[in-house]
Amino acid sequence: MNDSSVDSSEKNPGSEKLNLSTKLAYGAGDLGPAITANISIFFLLVFFTNVAGIPPGFAGSILMIGKIWDAVNDPFIGYLTDKTQSRRWGRRLPWLIYGAVPFGVFFFLQWIVPKFTNDPNTNVWGLFWYYVAIAIISQVFYTVVNLPYTAMTPELTQDYDERTSLNSFRFAFSIGGSIFSLILARIIFTTISDRQQQYVILAAVCSIISVLALYWCVFGTQKRVLAFEAKRSQAEVSAEIPIMEQLKIVFSNRPFLFVIGIYLCSWLGVQITASTIPYFVVNCMLLKDSDVPTVMIGVQGTALLMLFVWSALSKSVGKKIVYFMGMFMWIIAASGLYFLKPGQIVLMYVLAVMAGFGVSVAYLVPWSMMPDVIELDQLQTGQRREGIFYGFMVLLQKFGLAFGLFVVGLALQSSGFKEATAGSGVLPIQPESALQAIRIAVGPIPVISLIFGLVLTYFYPITREMHAEILLKLQERQSGK
Repeated sequence: MNDSSVDSSEKNPGSEKLNLSTKLAYGAGDLGPAITANISIFFLLVFFTNVAGIPPGFAGSILMIGKIWDAVNDPFIGYLTDKTQSRRWGRRLPWLIYGAVPFGVFFFLQWIVPKFTNDPNTNVWGLFWYYVAIAIISQVFYTVVNLPYTAMTPELTQDYDERTSLNSFRFAFSIGGSIFSLILARIIFTTISDRQQQYVILAAVCSIISVLALYWCVFGTQKRVLAFEAKRSQAEVSAEIPIMEQLKIVFSNRPFLFVIGIYLCSWLGVQITASTIPYFVVNCMLLKDSDVPTVMIGVQGTALLMLFVWSALSKSVGKKIVYFMGMFMWIIAASGLYFLKPGQIVLMYVLAVMAGFGVSVAYLVPWSMMPDVIELDQLQTGQRREGIFYGFMVLLQKFGLAFGLFVVGLALQSSGFKEATAGSGVLPIQPESALQAIRIAVGPIPVISLIFGLVLTYFYPITREMHAEILLKLQERQSGK
C-alpha cells in the first residue's frame, strides 16, 4: 500500500481501513503470548507430573496459584495502562517495550528442574515452591505485555467489520505460532530422547521468538497508535471517574457481562481439553509422546484455516450465527472423543479437525465483541477505558480457568493417577480409574461448558445495527463540542 494511504489512515484512525503492514504488526504482538501460553496449556501439567515428578494435585495447585495471581494483577495493570502518558509511545506500547525481555526470561525458567536435595519427598516440596514463585513472576510479565496489547484493538479502528478482520490477523499469528511451536515440539521430541532436555530447548526457542515478535508489534503499530492518541486526547475532556466508580460502571454494563461469560465458557473448554489431550493420547490411545503435537496440529491447523472463513462469514450472517456453527461442531467432536478406543486413530484425527472449527470461533468471536462493549461504555460515561475492561474480562476468565485446572489436577490424583519419578524417563502404567478421569476431562466437561456459552451468546444484546447507532451518537457528541 502506498504512503498516501498510510498517511490518510493515520489522520483519521477511526474511520479508515487498516493497511496490511499495520495488521501484520498487530498480529505479531500476539505471537509471543500465544506461543508461550499454548505451550504451557498443552505441556506444563504433563511436564510437572511426567518430568519434574510432581503429584498431579500439587501440579494443579501450581497452575491454579499462577492463574489466580495472573487474574488479580490484570485489572491493576489495565488501570495503569489507561493512565500511562508517553508522547513517543502512547499508553500501551511502553509496557510491551520494557516487559518483553523479562517475559521471555521467566517463561524459560519454568521449564528447568532444579535439584534441591537428594531426598525425593523433600525435593518435591522444593520444586513446588520454586514453580509457584516462577509462576507468579512470569504471569506478571505475561500481563504486562499481553493486556496492553489486547487493549489496542479498539484504538486501531472503530469499524465494526474491520475489527473482526483485525482479530483475524491477530489470531492467525496466534494459532500459526501455536502450530509452529507444536511442529517444533514434534521435531524436538522425535530427535531428543531426554524428556527434560526436550522441554528446555523448546522453551528457549519459543522465548526468543516471543521477544522479537513483541518488538515487531511495537514498531509496526506505533504511528497508528499515536494518531489515535492525539485524537483521543483532544476529544476526551470528561471529569475523572474514581476507580471504585469505574468498577461499578464496568459491572453494570450488561453486554460486558455476557462477553466475559461467553469467553470464560469458550476458553474453559479450550484449556481443559488442551491440558488433558497429552494424557489422552498417551494413556488412552496408547500412542507415543511425539504423537501429541501431531494431534494438536490437527486442531490448531484447522482453527487457523477457518479464521478467515469465519471472519468473512460473520460479515453476512453475524457473529452469533458463526459462534453457534463452530460450537456445535466442537460439541460433536468432544462427545466423540469420550468414546474413542485404542486403534481408532483416523477417527481421532477427524474429531481433532472438527474441534478446530470450534476452537477458531472461540478465538475470534468474544474478542471481536469487546470493542463494541467499550464504545457503549464511552457513550454512557464519556471516557474510553479499554484497559480496565480488558483487565476485568481476563481476570474473571482466569479465575474460572484456575479453578478448572485445579479440579483437573485434583481429579487425576483422586482417581489414582501415578506421576513419574523425576529423572527416570519411565512413565508408569495408569489404573482404569485414572483413564476414565482423563476421558471425562477431555469430553463431557468441555461439552457442558460450551453449552453454557451458547446460551449466553443467544442473549448477547449488541447487534451490528445497535453498534452503528452507538458510533453515530459518539460522532454526534464529538462534532457538537
